[in-house]
Amino acid sequence: MPGLPSLPNLLEEYQLVDAEDRYRLLIELGRLLEEMPEALKTDSTKVRGCSASVWVYPTVVEGRLHFLADSNAAITKGIVALVLSAVQDKPAVEVARIDVAECLAPFELSKHLSANRTQGIPNMIALIKQTAERFAAAA
Repeated sequence: MPGLPSLPNLLEEYQLVDAEDRYRLLIELGRLLEEMPEALKTDSTKVRGCSASVWVYPTVVEGRLHFLADSNAAITKGIVALVLSAVQDKPAVEVARIDVAECLAPFELSKHLSANRTQGIPNMIALIKQTAERFAAAA
């Protein structure tokens, strides 16, 4: 399965479309996430503070962090995929240094989406950063 598009490519497309098409773009992006097995959707993989249910499970593949993730809401799943586009398949040390919120700032998500849809993003970013720091320290 092909990976997620790069953030610069996503931003270029995102900026070219109107608000309604941005929702469609996010939904399509969410469909690109590889399927997360139901067995991994547990309380320990659930991201707190999201209005929809969001699960994130880290793996390491050839020294790179790879996240399995899912949501029960289509637009939220797209936001999850957008966040992962900034960090997916990068070395843990690199992910620990990335300012994901800064990477996502040009998308102006809080301007285009309701507060309910974006409230869990900082928690998801924090979870990814903590995971990266843990794996980087163990390497």
